[in-house]
Amino acid sequence: MSKDIEIPQGKRTKKYRFFEMLPAMLSYSLVILLFILSIINPLLGAIYLLLIIASTLVKAVGTAYRTLQGYKIVKKAQRVNWAKRLDDLAHPHDAYEKLYNTKSEAYDFDQHVQNLKLLSVADKGNHPDPKKIYHAIVMVAYNEGIETLALSIQAVADTTFDNQRIIFVLGYEERGGAEIEQTAQKLKDQFKDTFYEFLLVKHPDGIKGEIKGKGPNLTCAGEALAKYVEKKNIPLANVIVTSLDSDNRLSKPYLDYVAYEFVVNNNRQHMSFQPVSLFMNNIWDAPAPMRVVGVSNSFFNIITTMRPHAIRNFASHSQPLAALKGMNFWSKRTIVEDGHQFWRSLFYFDGDYEVLPIRVPIYQDVVIGDTLWEALKAQFIQLRRWDYGASDVAYVGVRLFSKDRNMPFWPLFTKFVRLLDGHVMLAVMAPVVAFGGWVPMLMNLGARSAVAYNLPSVVGIIQTVAMIGLLVTILTSMKMLPKRPERYKKGRSALMVLQWVLMPFVAILYQSAAAFYSQTRLFLGKYMENFDVTRKIVKN
Repeated sequence: MSKDIEIPQGKRTKKYRFFEMLPAMLSYSLVILLFILSIINPLLGAIYLLLIIASTLVKAVGTAYRTLQGYKIVKKAQRVNWAKRLDDLAHPHDAYEKLYNTKSEAYDFDQHVQNLKLLSVADKGNHPDPKKIYHAIVMVAYNEGIETLALSIQAVADTTFDNQRIIFVLGYEERGGAEIEQTAQKLKDQFKDTFYEFLLVKHPDGIKGEIKGKGPNLTCAGEALAKYVEKKNIPLANVIVTSLDSDNRLSKPYLDYVAYEFVVNNNRQHMSFQPVSLFMNNIWDAPAPMRVVGVSNSFFNIITTMRPHAIRNFASHSQPLAALKGMNFWSKRTIVEDGHQFWRSLFYFDGDYEVLPIRVPIYQDVVIGDTLWEALKAQFIQLRRWDYGASDVAYVGVRLFSKDRNMPFWPLFTKFVRLLDGHVMLAVMAPVVAFGGWVPMLMNLGARSAVAYNLPSVVGIIQTVAMIGLLVTILTSMKMLPKRPERYKKGRSALMVLQWVLMPFVAILYQSAAAFYSQTRLFLGKYMENFDVTRKIVKN
C-alpha cells in the first residue's frame, strides 16, 4: 500500500489552513506585541525587546564560533584523499593492518580506521562493494546558456570518482523552447564519451497536477534514470543520485566522499547526503548587496553542517536511487522541493531517516544581472522562493497532530518547533533588533520614562558587542573567497570588506521582507506555484 506523502492540491482542510497561516500569525504578532506592551507599560516593552535582543546576542556569539569551527573542518575534509579511503573499503582487512598503529591529524582519520576494523569482520553481504557503486548526476535546466551548463558538467567530470561509473542525466524543460533543446544536444555531443552514459530527458509542459518548477523536471529525469538502470541490470540499491542546478559545481572529492559514507553506514537507504553549499562561483562579479546575501547564506550552510540534528536537505543533495523510486522521487507540487524532500523522506520512512553532512562544498552562483536593479529584483525573487519553505509548517503540523502519525510524537514535535521558529525568527529578528529600541519611547512621547528614553542607548551597546560576531564573519569570508580575477584591481578586495556596512539593510529589505512576503501569501492562501528561475550569467 502506497503512503500518502503528497502536498494537497486545491482546497485545504481547516486544519491544514490553520498551519499554513500560523507562521504569518506568529511573525506579525511578535512585532505587534512590542507596540502593545510598550503602550501598556514601557518597562514591559523594554523587557520584551531585551529578551529578543539577548537571544540575538547569544546567537551571534554562537554563529561566530560555529562559523570558525565549521570553516576549519570543511578545509580539513577537503584535504582528505577520499578516493583512497573509498579504495581502502574494498580491502578493509589489509587497509586496517596498515593503518591501525598510524597516528594522523587528518579529518576523521580515527573513524576511518574504526570503519575498516568493523568492515573487516562484518558480513560482506551487508555492505556494497565500493567498485560496484554508481553515481547518477541529475542536472535540471530551463533556459540556461551552454557556458553555464558546460562548466557545471565539466566539474562533475573533474571529480576524483571514476567517470565510467557516473551516469549523467540532463533534464530539460520543453517550455524552454528550441534553444534549450539545441543546447542539450550540443552538451551531449561534447560529453557523450566522458561518462558511462549521458542521457537527455525532456520534461513535457502542461502536465496536470504539476507546478511549473524544478521538482517535476527532477522527477521526470529520475523516472527515466530508473528505467535506464534497470535496463542495464545495475542494482538500484547501488546507485546514488545527486541532484544539481545548472550552476552547481562539485568539489573534486565530493562523489568519493558520498560513496564512502554510503558504504560504511548500514542505514544507507534511509539517508541522504548533504554537502556544504557555498555561493562563491561568481562572487567577485556580483553587486555588493548580493555578495552579502551570498556569503551570509554560505556561512549559514557551514554552521548547519556542524549541527546534524538540525540539518535538512538544501539545494543539491544525494540520495539512493532505490529510495527515491520508492517515494516517487521529488514532490511535483512545491517550489521548494529540496527542503521539502527532508519531510517527504521522513514520513515515507516512518521517521527512520536522517541527513548526513558531507563536509565538502558544492559551489553555486551569487545572483547577478545585466543591471544593478535587475540583480536586486532577482535576489528578492530567489529569497522569497526559499522562504516559501514555510509551507512545510502545514505539511508537518497536520501529521504531527494526527492520530495516523507514523513516528513518535516528541522527536517530530522538536523538529516542527525548530522549523516554525526558524521561519518566524527570520522574518521578525532583523526589524525588531534594528528599530525596536525606539518603540517604547515613541509609544510614550507624553510620558517621562527613563526606561523608554534610555533603551535606544542600551540596545546600541548590545548591538556594538554583537559586532564582534560580524567581525569574525568578515575575516572568515575573506579567507573563503576564490582567487580574485585579473580583470579586477586590488581595490575590489577592499570593497569585499566595506560591503558589510550593508548588512542591516540586506537583513531587513531582503531576508526579513522576503520571509514576510512568503508567509503572507500562505496566510492569504495565494500559493506560489511558479518556480521563478534565477538567471545565470557567466562573465569572462
